[in-house]
Amino acid sequence: MVLEIPKPRSVITRFGEFATVTNASIADETGIIQLPLWNEQIDAVSVGDLIRVENARVVTFRGKRQLRVSRGGQFSVVEKGDLPFRDVF
Repeated sequence: MVLEIPKPRSVITRFGEFATVTNASIADETGIIQLPLWNEQIDAVSVGDLIRVENARVVTFRGKRQLRVSRGGQFSVVEKGDLPFRDVF
């Protein structure tokens, strides 16, 4: 479930291109982790949505754990919603 989506910020990628990124907080029964969202991905999800993440890996970036979707991986919204965190777990 998506818990929080902070205000996106503009960055220059390692390829020299401009991009928009934010680190959404997501949770399941095992805990909370950040999910980096880039460009159009940011508008694809909302707080409260249940999402499915496929082909991802956990990395540490600037001291925080992130769930990064690998090449060929994806995330999708399973159920749109505005459910409070406490009602899911």
